[in-house]
Amino acid sequence: MTEKPVIKVGHLKITDHLILGVTDLKQKKGKEVFEHCTLKTVLKNGWNEVADALANGSIDGAFILAPTAMDLFKSGVGIKLILFTHKSGSVLVKSKAANIEKIEDFAGKAVLIPYQLSVHNMLFHRLLSEKGLKPGTSNEPGVDVVLEVMAPMMMNDAIKYDEEGEIGGFIVAEPIGSQAIAGGLCEEMCLSKDLWPNHPCCVFVVRNEIIGKNPDGVQELTTSLVRSGMSIDAQPSAAAAIGADFLGQDKAIVERVLTTPADRITTGELFPVIEDLAVIQDYMCDIMKKMQNKIDLEKFVDTQFAKIAGAK
Repeated sequence: MTEKPVIKVGHLKITDHLILGVTDLKQKKGKEVFEHCTLKTVLKNGWNEVADALANGSIDGAFILAPTAMDLFKSGVGIKLILFTHKSGSVLVKSKAANIEKIEDFAGKAVLIPYQLSVHNMLFHRLLSEKGLKPGTSNEPGVDVVLEVMAPMMMNDAIKYDEEGEIGGFIVAEPIGSQAIAGGLCEEMCLSKDLWPNHPCCVFVVRNEIIGKNPDGVQELTTSLVRSGMSIDAQPSAAAAIGADFLGQDKAIVERVLTTPADRITTGELFPVIEDLAVIQDYMCDIMKKMQNKIDLEKFVDTQFAKIAGAK
């Protein structure tokens, strides 16, 4: 019997990537059997690591920030966007040490973001701009709120050791924010779904040569991920137990993320919406100037697998 080809998929320990954890567990327990591939999940510590591994081909696919994936595609990395991995699911928290009551109070503070090319950066930029505040890096002139990029896993410690309250807070994927709230470090400011309802954030991308060599394996994996997403929405408590293990988090924190409110993060509708990706690209190119030269989203997104998988 020939060995099934392995598909290595990079990810972080965030709720945005929980469908991968559910599919991985279904495989390990034999509840689903792939005929055409073997899934190998590859944990990374931050977005730089995910992007680099995808670019150099040491992984075959990844759960990655949509704008980062667009940028990789633009720079010539041969990938296709196959599926959204969730909708919504991030949170803006304020540090208790920073005495923040309203958005304007972030002026003069640093705020942590997971990556420059992230929906988090876009949403926070829009939120600050509406209040007349200019976000930017510390070396830009006239900046009101300094944005510092930090790997999500390090954000809680950064707040913990910032006794002076110089860091106003952070905007990031769950369960990092809920973990900071449960630990008494932060308070919730707003949910990302309230800034843009049902917004995309992380996407599942696969390298072109894998799609070319093993489309059946990519299809099996995509179909399983879509089913995993539907099962998380249908049974959040059971999913929280899986998530606690996959994300290395307290089950109560993961369950809170999946249930309070019910649409804090959703995983039942993962079909790639090109119009939503265009909103991100237009804002990050035209308003923020974080991306140069737009990509042809029709060439970047490959919906054939999501269609066959029955993604909504």
